[in-house]
Amino acid sequence: MTLLADPPAGPSEQRRAPRSSRGNGLFRAFWRWHFYASFLVIPVVFLLSVTGLIYLLRFETEPLLHSDLMKVSAPAGVTDPLQQPYAAQLSAVERAYPDATVISMAEPREEGRSTVFSIETADGAGRDVFVDPWDAQVLGDLDPDTTLSGIAVRLHADIMAGTFGDRVLEIGACWAIVMAITGYYLFFKGRAARARRRASKAAGAALRSRHGMTGAVLGVGLLLLVVSGLPWTGFWGAKVQEGLSNQGTSLWAEDHGALSNPTSTLDESLPHSHAVPWGLQKSDVPRSTAPAEGDEVSVANLDTAVEVGQRSGLSSPMTVALPADESGVFSVVGYAFDDPGKERTVHVDQYGGQVVSTYGYADYPAPAKVVAEGIALHEGRSLGLVNFWASLLFCLGVIFMCVTGPLMWWRRRPRGKGSVGAPRGRMPLAKAPLLAVLVGVLAVTLPMFGITLVAALLLDQLVLRRVPRLRQWFDVPATTAKPAAG
Repeated sequence: MTLLADPPAGPSEQRRAPRSSRGNGLFRAFWRWHFYASFLVIPVVFLLSVTGLIYLLRFETEPLLHSDLMKVSAPAGVTDPLQQPYAAQLSAVERAYPDATVISMAEPREEGRSTVFSIETADGAGRDVFVDPWDAQVLGDLDPDTTLSGIAVRLHADIMAGTFGDRVLEIGACWAIVMAITGYYLFFKGRAARARRRASKAAGAALRSRHGMTGAVLGVGLLLLVVSGLPWTGFWGAKVQEGLSNQGTSLWAEDHGALSNPTSTLDESLPHSHAVPWGLQKSDVPRSTAPAEGDEVSVANLDTAVEVGQRSGLSSPMTVALPADESGVFSVVGYAFDDPGKERTVHVDQYGGQVVSTYGYADYPAPAKVVAEGIALHEGRSLGLVNFWASLLFCLGVIFMCVTGPLMWWRRRPRGKGSVGAPRGRMPLAKAPLLAVLVGVLAVTLPMFGITLVAALLLDQLVLRRVPRLRQWFDVPATTAKPAAG
C-alpha cells in the first residue's frame, strides 16, 4: 500500500490545517512513518504487482508469443486423429537432443497444444522442448527463464539479484505490513479532513479520495498476499522452515520422489514443494525394484505411467517426472492447478509398472496445507475465476496506488524549502504501551522489519537529528532533552 493519507502539505497549508489534525501527535507520527516507508515499499510492491500480473496472464500471453512452439493443429484430412504415444514423443526428443537428460513430460493442457518435455543440457542448462502430439515432431525449444513470464517469475522472486534481491523484497514486504496498518489509521482518522477538501473542491481532492478508497479496499488483500508470500522468502521462510523441520513438520509438501522444484516456469501442474534434506524427514524415498538376473519382467514407459496415474484417479493434464537412475520411479503428478486439495502424486515402478507409493494433500503436514491454500490464493488460481479476476484487479489497483501516491506528493511538495515535506511527529511509545507491544511483536515475528527499524531509529537519533542540513531535508523535529522513539 502506498500513501493512504493526504500527502504532506506545504507550510502555508499546514498553518491552515484543522486543529484536530495539527494537534494529534499520534496521527502525524503514523503519517511520518507511512510517508517514509513508502520510499521503500512503493518500488517493491510496484515490481511485485507488475510481475505478478504478467505471471497471472501467462497462459494467455505465452501461447501468443510462442505460437509456433505451443500451438499445434491436427493433420489435415484426418477426421479422427490419434495422438502419438508419449514414449514415441520421448524418443523423438532424445534423438533431437542426444546429449541432454529428459527430466519430465507435461501433457498438452488442452487440444491444440503441444506436449512439453523439460530437459537438462550437457552444460546444466534447462530447456523446454515442444513436441507435436499428432506426429511426434519436435517443434523446437526455449529457455523458460527467458520468456516474458519466466523473467517475471525471476524478478518476482529476487529481482534477479540472488540473496541481496531476496532480502530487499522481504524488507519491502515487511514494511508493506506497516504501510497497511498505518494507512488504515490515517484513512479513518483523516476522513473528515478529506470530506472538507472535497466539499471545498480543493485541487487534487478527488484524486486523494479515490486513492484513499482504493487503498482501504486493497489493504486487506495486501496483507493476505504479503503473509502468503513470506514462506518463499530466504530469511523468514527459511528460518521458519528450519524450526518446523526440527519439530518434525514443514511449511512445504515434501515428497522426495517427485520433483522438488519445477524445472519449467511454464508448468502449472506441479505442486509448489521445496527441497528439504531427506535426513530431516521420516518418509522413505520411493524406489523401483530391479528384477533379479534371469527374471522376465515388463518394463514400464511414459505411457504406462500415465495409464497408472489415470487408474489411480489423477486428473489430466498430468506431469510425469522420469526416473533419474536405475532405481528411480516415474512420479506422476495429477493436475490440481485450481484446487490444492487435489494435489496428489503416484510413484510408479519403472520395471513392473506397479504403484510404489502415493503422496498427496491428505499427507501434508498442517502448516503445508495452510501454505498450499495460501499460495493458490496468492497466484489467483483458487476459487475459479473469482480469484483470477480479483487478483487481476488487485494488481491493477496496487499499480494505481503506486502511481497516484507519489503524484499527489509531487503536486503538493514544498518548493524552495530544502525539505521533502514529511509530516513531523514522533511515536509516543512510552505513553502508548499497546502500540509499543504491537511494534515489538512485529519486530520479533518479522526480523527483517525489526533489523531495519532499529537501523532507522539509530540513523534518526545519531545522524539526522545532529546534522542541521539533514534535519531540515528530512523534516526531523528538533532534539529534546528526552527524545522519544520515532
